[in-house]
Amino acid sequence: SWTAVNNGLADETTQFINALTVLSDFGETNVFLGTWGGGVYRTTNNGTNWNAVNNGLTTHTVLSLAVSGSYLFAGNYNGGAFLTTNNGVNWTAVNNGLTNQWVYSLDVSHSFSGINIFAGTYYGVFLSTNNGVSWTQRGLNNLVIGELAISGNSIFAGTWGGGVFRSTNNGSNWTAVNNGLTELHVLELIVSGTNLFAGTEGGV
Repeated sequence: SWTAVNNGLADETTQFINALTVLSDFGETNVFLGTWGGGVYRTTNNGTNWNAVNNGLTTHTVLSLAVSGSYLFAGNYNGGAFLTTNNGVNWTAVNNGLTNQWVYSLDVSHSFSGINIFAGTYYGVFLSTNNGVSWTQRGLNNLVIGELAISGNSIFAGTWGGGVFRSTNNGSNWTAVNNGLTELHVLELIVSGTNLFAGTEGGV
């Protein structure tokens, strides 16, 4: 069963939810949501109350959120990527090298070689190895990347019209992995154990 937890989300602008994520820091659990036109909201009490945390966000249509330690990244519609290190109190644009600033998806990979932040954009995948200080384009340049998912050393990109692609070298090379995928407009991806689920315009 479900219960509405919208106190503080006053209107259509703030109740159109594009992204959700959880950041646990110093014993406090924060849930963040990204909205279509209302920016980012935060709750510390499991949705009993929500508060806008938009200081520094220059655009308020937030399409994606991702956590890396105490760092929270927000991907915006035609605004690029933003970073907060203080639970949304302040945001800073981190767009150096991010030549396409419609950021539909974000994901984080942790390995012995360091932390990789991936951004899926209107045209292609970008990679940052320094928490957003700089970005480099990593292929699939002619495709809209609607969703990213990471499993082990594999990163999967769900595209609008091209299906799913896989890279095992941080985006240096991509291979289509669409056998049996009858609908190639992929809106969501999620990993559960060794299973990868794709949410498409034609089902799961």
